[in-house]
Amino acid sequence: MKICNAFAFILLAFLVSQCSKNKDDFFSFNESKIKAQYTTDQKVELGILNPKEKTIDSIVYSINNKKIGSIKNSKSFQFDLKNQKFGYQNIIATTYFEGTNEADSTKIEVISAIQPKLIKYTIVNTYPHDTKAYIEGLEFYNGFLYEGTGNGQGNETGIRGVSSMRKVDYKTGTVLNKVEYPENIFGEGITILNGKIYQLTYQQYEAYVYDVNTFKKEKTLPYYKKMEGWGMTNDGKNIYMNDGSEKIHILNPETFQQVDYINVYSGGTKVTNVNELEWVNGTIYGNVYQRDAIAKIDPKTGAVEAILDLKDLKSKVTQHPDLDVLNGIAYNPKTKTFFVTGKNWDKMFEISISE
Repeated sequence: MKICNAFAFILLAFLVSQCSKNKDDFFSFNESKIKAQYTTDQKVELGILNPKEKTIDSIVYSINNKKIGSIKNSKSFQFDLKNQKFGYQNIIATTYFEGTNEADSTKIEVISAIQPKLIKYTIVNTYPHDTKAYIEGLEFYNGFLYEGTGNGQGNETGIRGVSSMRKVDYKTGTVLNKVEYPENIFGEGITILNGKIYQLTYQQYEAYVYDVNTFKKEKTLPYYKKMEGWGMTNDGKNIYMNDGSEKIHILNPETFQQVDYINVYSGGTKVTNVNELEWVNGTIYGNVYQRDAIAKIDPKTGAVEAILDLKDLKSKVTQHPDLDVLNGIAYNPKTKTFFVTGKNWDKMFEISISE
């Protein structure tokens, strides 16, 4: 019986496929009026070609499965992109004609109109830092520095670090409190919200929540979908988390369910590998992994507004076999300065920035 059912299913799929291939396509998008890329201050003009002169009742347009409008007959349709997210947009036109309908699709990419500026910096102070700390997260809270570390493997020695979440006296580098993880858990970015420390994991697909004062673990929050955990910050209400792609997920801190998202774009290019995040006065600053740079990101749109090039800092730390890339950015609201370091760096730099 199972064999017969399987054969029937395959035969049905073949017949459906053949019918689909033999179906006449009466309409198509007028691609001559559609560009590959648009900025959010532009409009896209959509139109359907009707070479067989079918009698059209109406055309319904949708972007990413959301209806954006409809027209009678085959007139062109304009859609303002000002509220669209950056990234690829799938556009579908469903044409109703002669008692039936046909759906046709096309694709555009919405990009940022902003050309990033260059941010300058000056070094204010230099502090000691643990060379075994494979930094994934960094944040100031009540005058102390909190760090999340991973168990990254040394570049040359092959020695693995120990993933942890720790409270540090930033002036001396002394670790005041610490939670360490077993080797199978790779610790990632951290953020502090409402007296709780949240720490991501790399490929365990869950975050851990601790009391900021006692370091007592309160709960584990599974990610809302299977994805890597990289960097994290918060705006006082929601958590912002990235996964190595251009996407920053906006999450409910109680459930870790998605509230919204943004895609990070620098001009016409999507920016992947945004890592450690920091929220500063309504703006996100994000380390760009392996670029020794920090991007200033608009949290409403994902547009990169400016770039902070920090590649010279790596030459100012002790060069050793396991030295790795810049990662880690924290803002001290009391001094209005930034603290930056890297994976297995022996120094942390306090810097002042200006555009």
